[in-house]
Amino acid sequence: MIEVLEQSDSRIAIRFTGYPIQYVNALRRIAMVEVPIMAIDDVVIYENSSVMHDEILAHRLGLIPLSTPLHRFVRQEECECGSPLGCPKCRVLLYIDVKAEERSRTVLSADMVSEDDSVKPISESIPIVTLATGQSVRLEAYARLGTGKIHAKWQPTTVAVVKEVDGIKDDYILELESVGSLPARDILLEAINILEKKIMSIGEGIGRLREYADAKPNIG
Repeated sequence: MIEVLEQSDSRIAIRFTGYPIQYVNALRRIAMVEVPIMAIDDVVIYENSSVMHDEILAHRLGLIPLSTPLHRFVRQEECECGSPLGCPKCRVLLYIDVKAEERSRTVLSADMVSEDDSVKPISESIPIVTLATGQSVRLEAYARLGTGKIHAKWQPTTVAVVKEVDGIKDDYILELESVGSLPARDILLEAINILEKKIMSIGEGIGRLREYADAKPNIG
């Protein structure tokens, strides 16, 4: 039996009764590191007169959660464009062009302008860098799909845990909390799809092994 105990955009809790821990834990791990989301991967800095080094600025941009329309984009390595720069099917350009004119100001995620409104920071109030009067930042940032296996910035969950229900065998609760790039429900559903494909692939492999085992040896 599978029962939804709690559900919101940011959190979901599912109770699995009668399922071995291996299957529930597989969903947890897939949700953490195999469900893809968008994150900034390349940054081209044209001007940065702030006190923050270019490398640190680029790192901070990469950690800003971006909204991700599932199945709207493809992984760059799978894209038919074959370009290291990517194309509109596998990457999204965001840019910042800010100067502190009369007083110091903090550059926020609201200052990031996206060429695709479906991929943008999940909050407008994330601080990026503070500029003193006269300082400026001008850059282009490219977001791509990736997974937590590659880097933590592509991890869609902040929490992914499995809890045993009062010592009962094969009775577990899976809890997922989203960073905001995807609703928690979508993370779970995509993890289920990925697990299903893995199981089908294993089944096909076992089928081929059975055919090999059942084949009569060719004795000349």
